[in-house]
Amino acid sequence: MNILVLNWQDIRNPLGGGAEVHLHEIFRRIAARGHRVTLYCSRFEGAPAEEVIDGIRVLREGRRNTFNYHVWPRYRSRFRHEQYDVVVDDLNKIPFFTPLFVREPLVGIVHHLFGRSIFAEVSLPAGTYVAGAEWLAMRLYRSIPTAVVSESTRSELLTNGFSSERLHLVPNAIDSAIFHTTGAARPSAPLIGYLGRMKKYKSIDHLLRAFAIVRREHTDARLMLVGDGDVRPALADLAAQLDLGTAAQFTGFVSEEEKVRLLNQMHVVVNPSAKEGWGLTVIEANACGVPVVASDVPGLRDSVVDGQTGFLYEYGNIEQLAEKLGLLLRDGHLRTRMAGEALTWGSSFNWDRSADAMIALLESTIRAHGAIRGR
Repeated sequence: MNILVLNWQDIRNPLGGGAEVHLHEIFRRIAARGHRVTLYCSRFEGAPAEEVIDGIRVLREGRRNTFNYHVWPRYRSRFRHEQYDVVVDDLNKIPFFTPLFVREPLVGIVHHLFGRSIFAEVSLPAGTYVAGAEWLAMRLYRSIPTAVVSESTRSELLTNGFSSERLHLVPNAIDSAIFHTTGAARPSAPLIGYLGRMKKYKSIDHLLRAFAIVRREHTDARLMLVGDGDVRPALADLAAQLDLGTAAQFTGFVSEEEKVRLLNQMHVVVNPSAKEGWGLTVIEANACGVPVVASDVPGLRDSVVDGQTGFLYEYGNIEQLAEKLGLLLRDGHLRTRMAGEALTWGSSFNWDRSADAMIALLESTIRAHGAIRGR
């Protein structure tokens, strides 16, 4: 197959997240099986306009905030002439509205919908723009085969008028060659971790406030926040206001290897987000033997097995989050049991199986398109 993929960002973009990992891990495996994969995405500072990453030809153009305005003109002037067998549209915030102009067989990927949660992230005008675009996309994309990363996302799309036969589960996974237990001894002082982008809707401020409560009992506890994003300065200010001092550490962006090393030091990881498609960092932590406490929201309730691989808590309930963390830090036997179950759960997700599912979806879409065109 000759495959064109459209996404806002590629795996090397410093603002990328779980969606970019999902895309890259699946399509690099598809490329390794002999298929041609081209990814068209936005540029970032220092990035070349074209390069090959793990067998994927990456073409970059335009800025992150305006990339969607480049997609249709570039398709019209170039891509529609390059004989692609299928086009993949990875929907993320502002859609490209490809069903309006793509002639080839078309497949969508949806991680999660923002809905009203976008207004917690951006200004009212910008939020209205995103919400309106998402509302329109739900009406345009419901006619195409779509890959979803979780049952929560499937349910969201069903309530937005998608038919069940057009929705196909292509889950997130982990690379066990990267994410695994190293055997390193964890420090005696409790270490709580957060991993991921630092955005408003991720609600990392809830974790900081809960950690301040946890510190009343566990005075030697530390919090490590791994990642970067536009709210990091505000979070650092909040940590200072809460008088957390050196107990709260911001590492910034780290490599995958460093992330694994840090995970193997942590006693528990927290994901306090308002919404996720799945929560890739959950199973990355699990694969390193770390239980996760996460908000009980779509996506995270799929990736956390409550009471087994970690705990779910009511989103925004800071006292309940602190209570769950305190329980895990106090009870070593509980933490050890959950760590074992987390390791089994996290290691069960395999990118090769996800690549198999995506190939099957692409091939069936191409066949169906040919049958339709032949009638």
